[in-house]
Amino acid sequence: MPDALGVNLEAVILAVTAATPRVLTAATAEGYALPAGPLDSVAHPTLERGLREWVQRVSGFRLGYVEQLYTFGDRQRDPHLRHARPRTIGIAYLALTREQTLPEGAAHWHDVYAFLPWEDWRQQRPALLDAPLAPALLRWAGDTAQRRERVELVFGLHGAPWDTERTLERYELLWEAGLVPEAGGAPGLGHALVQDHRRILATALGRMRGKLRYRPVVFELLPESFTLSQLQQVIEALAGRRLHTQNFRRLIENAGLVEATGAQARAPRGRPAALFRFRHEVLRERPQPGVYYPGAWWSR
Repeated sequence: MPDALGVNLEAVILAVTAATPRVLTAATAEGYALPAGPLDSVAHPTLERGLREWVQRVSGFRLGYVEQLYTFGDRQRDPHLRHARPRTIGIAYLALTREQTLPEGAAHWHDVYAFLPWEDWRQQRPALLDAPLAPALLRWAGDTAQRRERVELVFGLHGAPWDTERTLERYELLWEAGLVPEAGGAPGLGHALVQDHRRILATALGRMRGKLRYRPVVFELLPESFTLSQLQQVIEALAGRRLHTQNFRRLIENAGLVEATGAQARAPRGRPAALFRFRHEVLRERPQPGVYYPGAWWSR
């Protein structure tokens, strides 16, 4: 007779505050975790309703924009329960919001790149890619050509380009090579999360980076009116790359994604900046109104 399955609902709740991508975590006895809880097949009429109720119970936080991210069912998703029954699968969701003050308790906001530091290229190529990460991965690859090519392509080594969307592949390669604590490795490559929650976070970041190409979801992270500098900072925070300001602004305005409100933001010094808002009509005008423009990125 097949084993029964347990189902957990897990949330990656992203915000961008002061140019920093942030994720909501909950403190547990094992360490920091994504907000999560078991599906109650009686009390929860839908998966999403169950997720919203669990997040509110754990953090006091009410979710806005939510979409289903992925289903995680590997037996080794929790190394401490690898042979436990019933087997548990996780149904993960991605939620976007503006950071809010949380009620006192176990929930906290953390910098996404504290968990995935190799993904942040905004200042320069992360130093840990060259040491200790690349040497450790190449030692793991050894003389196996297929492994070496995979390491080079996924991590942009030896002339291979860096693909911002391959976030999950990078984390899974680190896990397979035993270089992260979740796989039995030593601490050092970013902060750990319980079970496979760092893998879920990497999946969510890759999903967000991909959506920049074809969906205006970035505006879920901004107030109703914003400056073009604020918009640029949010996109840079999520992409982990710098934008060429002049090219970016020209492309954003020509694409019809935003419109001026006629108001200005107060500035502590310098000239006040014009305020813009998302132009909803673009959803009817173009099938893929994203904010990703290759010509706007600084090349490194």
